[in-house]
Amino acid sequence: MKKSLIVALMLLMVFDIAAQNEVFTGVVINPDNSVTFRYRNPKAVKVEVSGEFMDGSAELTERDGVWTYTTAPLASELYFYSLTVDGQPILDLNYSVVKDIPRWMNYFIIGGEKGDLYSVQDVPHGSVTSRWYESSTLQMRRRMNIYTPPGYENGKRKYPVLYLLHGNACDENSWLDLGRAAQILDNLIAAGKAEPMIVVMTNGNPAQQAAPAYFGDTYTNANTRPGIASFTDSFKEVISFIDGNYRTITRKDGRAIAGFSMGGGHAFTISKDYPGTFDYVGLFSAAGSNISDPAQKQKLLDMKKNGYKLYYIGCGTDDFLYRSVLNYNRQLDDIDFRYYYRETPGGHTWGPWRIYLSEMVQMLFRK
Repeated sequence: MKKSLIVALMLLMVFDIAAQNEVFTGVVINPDNSVTFRYRNPKAVKVEVSGEFMDGSAELTERDGVWTYTTAPLASELYFYSLTVDGQPILDLNYSVVKDIPRWMNYFIIGGEKGDLYSVQDVPHGSVTSRWYESSTLQMRRRMNIYTPPGYENGKRKYPVLYLLHGNACDENSWLDLGRAAQILDNLIAAGKAEPMIVVMTNGNPAQQAAPAYFGDTYTNANTRPGIASFTDSFKEVISFIDGNYRTITRKDGRAIAGFSMGGGHAFTISKDYPGTFDYVGLFSAAGSNISDPAQKQKLLDMKKNGYKLYYIGCGTDDFLYRSVLNYNRQLDDIDFRYYYRETPGGHTWGPWRIYLSEMVQMLFRK
């Protein structure tokens, strides 16, 4: 039996069990931006909720078989949450669901500043297309997602390109599903705050053809392809495919590359190893950024000599990579390498990364 069919049957079983137990869950966003969680299950003994909006977890209170909990008013943002019933996590099938490779998660959005930016608005929308390309370097056919701005299909204009890379335990769907990249671009372009651009979201796991969810597979750590090649070794094939199939500006002032965590490490490596390719670089909580090796330092010095327009670095103050990022900044200071540094509260999570993307795209490709 195909794995995709097994996954479908398992989801049907979950819905059936929920119906048999008369379980109802839901989220209500109140006028003051507090959030009420509701869960109907008279047989439950203990129900808890946890999420990015609180430290630890909170217990829901039961009345007539309905469990509820109301938060304090929350700031505008996208928040992930999870419910636990008698020690077992459950998925809220009546509210917004997204897949982060190892697990399914629920989320809600509080409107306002960031929340509105991350939401679908009544503006012209770009298109997102999944494409397959041949990688002779990695010896497989691979999948990527491409965002094209509103009006791309009906014109002849050439566009700049942002290559947007993901972190460990993520895939080519992550910036769309968790990072809200399409909504961010749609809304900023409509507001005249970002230049229309193509955004390319690749799979940075060199042993994977595509997102595990695409095949119905479970996630396995696939960040290496021993004896074959690395993701960074193969990146020229991505650029060649995009330039060969889309109307792109092929100069370095028409290319940007950015990523978070592992993807930030990829952006760090690719930007210095492919001289004359990118004028814009973004490192969000970047892993592995270090130029203590003389050869690596020389590559940054060459990049400095060749010229670039933006080297954006962002990290949360609670991120486990925070000290490493500050150390990298000091290394750049030592060689007088110009960069823009953005520090925010938060850890190694999507909240800061969405902020950095939102800010960086407003700084790209300006005349």
